Amino acid sequence: MEIKKVGVVGCGLMGAGIVQVCAQSGYQVEVSEINDELLNKGLASIDAALTKSVDKGKITQQGKDSTLARIKDTTDASDFHDCDLIIEAAIENLDLKKKIFAELDRICPKHTILATNTSCLSILDMAMETSRPDKVLGMHFFNPVPLMRLLEVVKTIATSDETLETGKEFGKSLGKSVVVAPDIPGFIVNRLQVPFRLNAIRMLEARIATKEDIDTALTLGLGHPMGQFALQDLVGLDVTYAVANALYEETKDPKFAPPTLMKKMAAAGWLGRKTGKGFYEYNK
Repeated sequence: MEIKKVGVVGCGLMGAGIVQVCAQSGYQVEVSEINDELLNKGLASIDAALTKSVDKGKITQQGKDSTLARIKDTTDASDFHDCDLIIEAAIENLDLKKKIFAELDRICPKHTILATNTSCLSILDMAMETSRPDKVLGMHFFNPVPLMRLLEVVKTIATSDETLETGKEFGKSLGKSVVVAPDIPGFIVNRLQVPFRLNAIRMLEARIATKEDIDTALTLGLGHPMGQFALQDLVGLDVTYAVANALYEETKDPKFAPPTLMKKMAAAGWLGRKTGKGFYEYNK
């Protein structure tokens, strides 16, 4: 199936990035948010990112203008009625996502593929809220979306081969390298990454090493582009905390259990760059 128009539900950090890469790749994009304030904030972040690319000579001013011209915004879900593919990028709350999928199923024509950007939740649970589980799959992008080349395309037991192939080809059209993952908690990347990140926090908690030394060891010893604590602050502690909890609830594997320090920081609102304080402090 040919994808011409893409819908994106949510214009937060991930949603805005998805909108940007889709529009830059030539797709007409409809993006929604729950109110104008959040919508305008997301659109402003896209404009700022494109302006930075112009300043660095990565794209032309004409390229920026044509990208923005392909983006339409809305607070009315019915505007998704003519989309060929819709990518949900709401917060990691299964009940909310299930409601979104049920609503999209009522609005969209039968050919529309429904995808979720969830990083850990059951995609089949969302699919079963629709009359088209064969046309539902995961499209897990990575932050920051315009820079990260990987896309996890997630196939449930109900996803058709045709839907999977369409999802893979769409990902490649965005310039992404595509890997196919099963609909299991954490898929591929978070199944590997979350225990690694939690172990770094446990090392800090046990005073085995300072956060600075752990991050330096990871960047200079293992060749990571960022240390785990710097990366955690960039992603947001609330995001990793939610993913870890979901993985633990599903598997009961202790390696996914959030450390006490993580729970305390989440309770204190020390979430990283977004709040000005995480493992490190930031000037807002």
